[in-house]
Amino acid sequence: MISRNCKLFDDFEISATRNVTDDFIHYIEAFCDFGTSTKKSYIHVGKEPIPVFTNEFWTSKQRAAHSLHEISYRACFKPQLPHFFIDKLTIEGDVVFDPFMGRGTTLLEGVLCGRNVVGCDVNPLSKIITEPRLNPPYIKLIEERINNISLDWKEEIPDELLVFYHENTLRELCALRDYFKIKGPKTDIVDKWIRMIATNRLTGHSPGFFSVYTLPPNQAVTVKRQEMINLKRNQIPEYRDVKKIIIKKSKSLLSDVNKKDIEMFNKYGVKAKIIIGSSDNVEGIRANSVSLVVTSPPFLNIVDYSTDNWLRCWFNSIDNDSIPIWMFKKIEEWKDAMTRAFIKMHDLLKTNGFVAFEVGEVRNGKVKLEDYVIPAAEAAGLVPILVLINDQEFTKTSNCWGVDNLQKGTNTNRIILLQKK
Repeated sequence: MISRNCKLFDDFEISATRNVTDDFIHYIEAFCDFGTSTKKSYIHVGKEPIPVFTNEFWTSKQRAAHSLHEISYRACFKPQLPHFFIDKLTIEGDVVFDPFMGRGTTLLEGVLCGRNVVGCDVNPLSKIITEPRLNPPYIKLIEERINNISLDWKEEIPDELLVFYHENTLRELCALRDYFKIKGPKTDIVDKWIRMIATNRLTGHSPGFFSVYTLPPNQAVTVKRQEMINLKRNQIPEYRDVKKIIIKKSKSLLSDVNKKDIEMFNKYGVKAKIIIGSSDNVEGIRANSVSLVVTSPPFLNIVDYSTDNWLRCWFNSIDNDSIPIWMFKKIEEWKDAMTRAFIKMHDLLKTNGFVAFEVGEVRNGKVKLEDYVIPAAEAAGLVPILVLINDQEFTKTSNCWGVDNLQKGTNTNRIILLQKK
């Protein structure tokens, strides 16, 4: 049975008279909400030994994530991760920043928690799939708008995409694509919502997507690869009603929205700031204004975001090849880029502000990114406070940190907590 009475601080609150860093460390040391005790060890990577805390800090046993998070994007973390740090290290009204925004998980969780949020990503698709969910329109307005858009497309269609779509579905998508192209900067929040849903529903492996069965919805295969899938599965694209799918997905995303959420959208979502640009050269954010950064960077060349998103870029009339996404093959190049990003984070953070930086291991565990992240952060003036490993199968944790007293782990969240002193 899971104990509910063993936390050091039942109500973890921040005040000017308390040492947030020490209190947070004590909190995770005593944490046992899900039936396991925190294990402590040390790694020796930076200037000083760094404590490593391993436990199940967030879990599937918790409340499910808000329905608004259910947008597919490659290599995104679960909402429970940013929620943990936002809830424990900030108070309402604080500024939370994600310099590698992706699908906007940190920003959305920040708004739902009553924080001001700022996000940055070099990929314009990130803004397209994030912005509408920070202040979503009512379903009635969505239904009215989509039903008033003509999807009767009589012009030429890109025949190569017929491996994904029934001809009539493709014509509807071409009409919707043209609608957004003509509207351009005049799109309002309802248009942006519809565009987000359509972008998210382009390909997948169920009737809830516009396409025939293909790979998971967070990436698009090539035309040639889809031809092979169709042949192997003996399938041809069936007609999918674009408007019906958009309305159905909209209802699903909005299903958890309640009165409090609406208050947060109106108070904080409307003020959210999203910047399209490089994380090491963020503009438009006041220095010394950010209380917390929660982010996960691109891990070397593991995920090819450009190739994965080619179809989404086509739909949104974006030149996929022009997006300067970081794809580093050499670890030293990656470390240099992270150092530049950390320098910018240091500039934006308040004194005593935090960075929760998720890292992974790459090249089959031969490269452990913490070995490079911690020196890069220290070079930028940030101080490593601790490493937190969230492991839902506690007994399989983590030689991934060079710790000898635990069994080798499998799939965990590993976060380095840094601070501006």
